[in-house]
Amino acid sequence: MTDLSGSIAEQRLSLCAVLGEDLVLTNSEDMLQYCRDWHGDVTSGAIAVIRPRSTEDVQAAVKACRDLGLKIVPQGGNTGLVLGGIPDDPERQVVLSLERMNRIRNIDSDDFSAVVDAGCVLAELKDAIAEKGMFFPLALGAQGSCRIGGNVSTNAGGINVLRYGMTRELVLGLEVVLPDGSVFDGLSTLRKDNRGLDLKQLFIGAEGTLGIITAVSVKLTPYPDNVATALLALNSLDDAITLYRRARRDCCDLMSAFEFMPPLAFTLAREAMPDLQIPLSGDYPAYVLMEISGSGLVDIDDLMHRFLEGVMADELVVDGTIATSQAQARNLWLIREGMNEGQAKRGAHMRTDISVSLSQLAAFVVDAEAAVSEALPDCISVSYGHVGDGNVHLNVLPPNGATIEERHERIYKAKKVVNVVVDKYNGSISAEHGIGRLKREDFEERLSDTKRGLLVAIKKALDPDLLLNPHCQIDLGADIR
Repeated sequence: MTDLSGSIAEQRLSLCAVLGEDLVLTNSEDMLQYCRDWHGDVTSGAIAVIRPRSTEDVQAAVKACRDLGLKIVPQGGNTGLVLGGIPDDPERQVVLSLERMNRIRNIDSDDFSAVVDAGCVLAELKDAIAEKGMFFPLALGAQGSCRIGGNVSTNAGGINVLRYGMTRELVLGLEVVLPDGSVFDGLSTLRKDNRGLDLKQLFIGAEGTLGIITAVSVKLTPYPDNVATALLALNSLDDAITLYRRARRDCCDLMSAFEFMPPLAFTLAREAMPDLQIPLSGDYPAYVLMEISGSGLVDIDDLMHRFLEGVMADELVVDGTIATSQAQARNLWLIREGMNEGQAKRGAHMRTDISVSLSQLAAFVVDAEAAVSEALPDCISVSYGHVGDGNVHLNVLPPNGATIEERHERIYKAKKVVNVVVDKYNGSISAEHGIGRLKREDFEERLSDTKRGLLVAIKKALDPDLLLNPHCQIDLGADIR
């Protein structure tokens, strides 16, 4: 264990004395998993890791940290991709993990709502809701580890946004511990409540900079027990956009996912999962993973077959397969998930989370990949994402054998190149992952004076001492002082 200065040792002792040793971790090995990002690219440290069991414990932790002059980095499942939950000042910050606050307070099938602690793991929450015949549609690759409070704090997206919207649209109410230790109790399950400003919206997507979310009330839907999943091959990404428009018209709101992938997806997925079954050849320029779902009297299988008959007759789709079981559907989705794991296995690379207008998505991918190829001819671009909401993950893989220094040099250059194209298309550098610390400089470069002034005013009103998640999203220290 690293030698501690007297002040750090005293702060740790004070936290344990006030909060109890059960709530506080101070051993470096015990804290490591809370101070390392999901991909293992960044490792930091902290004064301590606080693990409250209740809203009252969170209040006590906030007050104790305020008294000791410590800053708080709130953390859910630590699955974020932009370093929003990783401390960047180990000698002044503590991590406050919500992992122990995992109680499901209530699931109301008649009200189509649930009230849950912020530390509930998303997959476990979805399973508990499904047992009641209900469905919570947020779906992410990290759902076995991410927690609902983090999903809300980052306004997470995922594969079902085109039908159900971002997390923001699934939240009915919040309970939040504020920087002064008081509690905003807004756990309503009302669908319509027009009594002035909707204050919960301040905390959704704020990444823990304005308050610590401790509980969430969420909107549920009937469980979609009829699901049809298809993997389709096309001649171009332009055709994928055309296919989406037609699917949106013919399948209406029953379409729940529409993902596009390049042929390289199959190679990457196999690198991560050698035994993965790939039902189509990798010889086509573009692929779409499409899902429609429903419940009750709707014949989803018939709808999928009729839709595909039409688009194949028109030669818009040139090959494809429909899952005939849940296991086959799961296998198709493993291609999408395995592609991400395959990229990780190739080492450090540039990950982006871009959104552009749907009508410009194909043109953006062509222009951005061409710009990367010209600037970094030894790198590989991998573009994939959510066609229905204009979200593109354009990642850049440095060559095999590159040193870590060479990789970081290429990642930095690729980011600059791609961001120029994003700006050209009036797009966003963050579609669903948030800003965190990783994208803060790029975000600040694009802030207008008016928007920055509004953000400073809100932060100053709620957290003038910069207690919560400093340096996340934007660095407001100079503005407030």
